[in-house]
Order: sequence, then structure tokens, then C-alpha cells
Amino acid sequence: MLDERFNSGGQVADYVIEVLNRQLFGWWSPRYGAIYRSPAAAILGPKVMVINEMAGSGGDAMPWMFRSTKTGTLVGKRTWGGLVGIGQYPTLMDGGTVTAPDFGFFNPKNEWDVENKGVAPDVEIEMDPKLVSEGHDPQLERAVTIALQQLKEHPVVEPTRPEFPNYQRTAQPAAGGSGRKAAEFR
Repeated sequence: MLDERFNSGGQVADYVIEVLNRQLFGWWSPRYGAIYRSPAAAILGPKVMVINEMAGSGGDAMPWMFRSTKTGTLVGKRTWGGLVGIGQYPTLMDGGTVTAPDFGFFNPKNEWDVENKGVAPDVEIEMDPKLVSEGHDPQLERAVTIALQQLKEHPVVEPTRPEFPNYQRTAQPAAGGSGRKAAEFR
């Protein structure tokens, strides 16, 4: 569960999406102790991200990448669509600065994307003021429900240690042999 609401950006956290998409390579079975997996730093199982209209810039980029990589389900409201970058900060005479959009985002299909349209959720949920005033978070609650249902439908793989291999070799008679049967050497 990732709560990405109110993310005003500042950076494009593509490394988060990379970690979320790590796949299981296998298991390690020590002689004594618990089995562990590789990679150890992987988040296996279903993933749900909560988004809202207050997330923009890097807060637009993260849900866009989450959807683009098919990482999981987006729940909440459309992000605000401010995925642009600013670069140079000229200093004014009074010491203040001015910023202006300096670069924009386009997708692998060579299409301008996200700016002025945001990222829509897969499941749209309003923040009902009455429920919020009663201490509820309708978006988060629905996201948890979805994650638990997906986990039930697609449980995380648990290791089953296979039988230990038998590396014993059956002894074979030497060339020319003694005439004894191979079974005598076992």
C-alpha cells in the first residue's frame, strides 16, 4: 500500500517503482534456520497506490510510472497534471527568484503526457466530508479492501524446500574388474 496523496514532487522517484517491481529469483536454504529469498529487498504480492488531486509534478510521475509498469491498482482521484520541470532560478534585484516551466514529459510512444490532464485512478473514490469528519478515510479504506482482496486471489508464494539432493555415487568396478558385481561396492 502506497499513499501518494499530496505528493508535490520535486523529484521523479523512478527508483521506487524499480524496487516495487523486483521479482522473486529464488530461495536460499541454510543448513540450519529459516529459508530466505532473493532478492531480500523485494515487496512481493499485490500493490495499491492511493492518489489525489493534490499530487502533482513528481506526484503525477509516480502514479504514471506505477500504471505504465502495471505495478498495481490506483485508487482515489485524478492527479492535478503538473508534470513539468523547472531548472534555472534567476535571482532578482531584491533577492527573490522566478521559476518557469523549463522541460516537459513525453512517453515512450513519443506523445506529450500527463501535463494538464493528470493520472486517473483505476478506482475513483471521493473523500466524503461527512465520513472524513467521522474519522474515516474512504480512499485509504477502499485501497486496503482492494489490496486484501487481491492478496486473497493472488497470495504471495511461500517456499517449499525440495528434497535434499543425493550426491552419493554408486561405486563402479575398475576397468578390467575383479569380476565382482557393482552391487558389492555400494
